[in-house]
Amino acid sequence: MAETLAPPAPGRFNPWPATIFVILLVLAVLFLLPTAGVLLSSIKTTRDISLGDLWSLPDALYLGNFAEVLANPSVRIYFLNTVLVTLPATAVSIALGILAGYVFAKLPFRGSEALFLVLIAGMFFPPQVILVPLFRLFNGMGLIDTLWPVIIVHSALGIPICTLMMRNFFATVPNALREAAIMEGASEWQVLTRVVLPLSLPALAVLATLQFTWIWNDFLWPLIFTQSDNKRTIMIGIVNLKGQYSVAWGVQGALSLLASLPTLLIFLFFQRYFIKGMTMGAVKG
Repeated sequence: MAETLAPPAPGRFNPWPATIFVILLVLAVLFLLPTAGVLLSSIKTTRDISLGDLWSLPDALYLGNFAEVLANPSVRIYFLNTVLVTLPATAVSIALGILAGYVFAKLPFRGSEALFLVLIAGMFFPPQVILVPLFRLFNGMGLIDTLWPVIIVHSALGIPICTLMMRNFFATVPNALREAAIMEGASEWQVLTRVVLPLSLPALAVLATLQFTWIWNDFLWPLIFTQSDNKRTIMIGIVNLKGQYSVAWGVQGALSLLASLPTLLIFLFFQRYFIKGMTMGAVKG
């Protein structure tokens, strides 16, 4: 019989908490290093960065990079294009995920489980495999160098994860609530919008935060489907910012920080519901 490990004796030093703390601390530092580099580059001149003086604190705070970014008309176009892509794609994917998730959770039909697995399978193939077919499709439709392909692709690719999360959440809603509402004369649409959705705010907050962040920070699809500078999104715009003779590291760092503000604000706005939605189901009883 295998011997069980006895707990450490009282007063005996247990190295595991300290070891785990050190490991997590090292991982946190490694994760934050790129952010620290971007922050330092945004408050330094291009000359200081070119001389290799990146990781030291500057003698004087230089805000010229932010002023240059805010005065650049192309940056405003980048932000506007990103908003025009992110908001509708997030809304469409979540709306379709809600409808599909409700059907799979509360209105099952013959073959619904197989259809659900087929739909969820879309989460597991790399997007690179559909680059060429989609480019040829949208090129034939005359939509290349417009925002429509980016919106359509993000809306479609967001449906599987939205459906999965909403279906799992709707499955936790007691059927007695739905049956009581139907007995009172409510339709399925009224059950969804007046009974189930008000209970789904944590799940919707998680989806809104994740979808908004993924789409806002996307680099691949705008790079493939847009060509002119006035159709680029913010992530492509960061790469396009260049100095007169070299890469404008400070300006790119400043724009990177400004570009991260909307996703940070979205998380802070949904923080209470987001944490509740992520931990929902972790504790039973």
